[in-house]
Amino acid sequence: MTDTVTNTAAAHADAILEQARRRCEPPLREAITTLPEPLDLMAAYHLGWRDREGNPTGAGWGKGLRAALVFAAAHACGVDARTVVPAAVAVELVHNFTLVHDDVMDADRLRRGRATVWTVWGVPQAICLGDALHALAIRVLTAAWPGSVGVEAISLVESAIVQLCHGQSRDCAFETRSGVRVEEYVAMAQGKTGALTGCATALGALCAGADAATVGRFETVGRELGLAFQLVDDILGIWGDPATTGKPVGGDLMRRKRSFPVVVALSSGTPAAAAVETLYRSARPITEVEAARAAIAVQAAGGRSAAALQADQRVAAAIAALPDPAGAEDLLALIHFVSRRDH
Repeated sequence: MTDTVTNTAAAHADAILEQARRRCEPPLREAITTLPEPLDLMAAYHLGWRDREGNPTGAGWGKGLRAALVFAAAHACGVDARTVVPAAVAVELVHNFTLVHDDVMDADRLRRGRATVWTVWGVPQAICLGDALHALAIRVLTAAWPGSVGVEAISLVESAIVQLCHGQSRDCAFETRSGVRVEEYVAMAQGKTGALTGCATALGALCAGADAATVGRFETVGRELGLAFQLVDDILGIWGDPATTGKPVGGDLMRRKRSFPVVVALSSGTPAAAAVETLYRSARPITEVEAARAAIAVQAAGGRSAAALQADQRVAAAIAALPDPAGAEDLLALIHFVSRRDH
């Protein structure tokens, strides 16, 4: 019976995400065609729609989770989700701007199985593309809501971006620091991931005409969900199935990322923690074999179970913040999708 319920919930979430992608793709494609060359090609390439020569690929552009959160929040406010499409498009543009810049900062050569923008066009061009996507998001919002709602929407987006950049800055600093505390990590993740998901749900409510208190409640829902998303991502970054994640087991360990499970493990005072710390302090590259051993050590030190528990707590907090859970079935489906995803 439990498996049936879980499968039904997963199917519901998949349907919500598919509908969000269908709603957003035409205006998202149209928006990037307004960018000058070669930024338009670079954006279409990053989103998977064209190859580096500009030929159509027929590929998709990601899960569309943040767009789906905008729609789900608007639906929970009793408004036809189609009326907030520009807000969903803007959030996806911001999300993709951060991905382009993240690839540069992390020196990631692959995204969704393809060469990243910076490896094809170079770092300066990738930075320019990210900045252009950011600006384009604001242009989409101002075109859709030229009045006071647009001003509030832009304020929400830009505030989220500042918090996101702060979180990313702290995350980068953690990679060269020892002794990162769990509470420091949580604060970083609330900015790096929670700020934009909180912005998505708040925008959905704002553009649906909700009052300030309700918008604030929905922002809390998104922030808590974003933190849960990051924690699950941290688990997958070490123990995820390479067949679904496209990354080797222990990929985050090979990059010496101080993700939540690692921070918990390193603060445990166990022999396993000492082994991980020694590996992280070494100057040579970490091999896949060493990363696999370190993954076992992090799990033995309680890192995996602590991350899973923390994710569950954040999911519960997101649900508790919903103004009316009975009318938020789409949001609930997405919340459960985030907590149970395996890729």
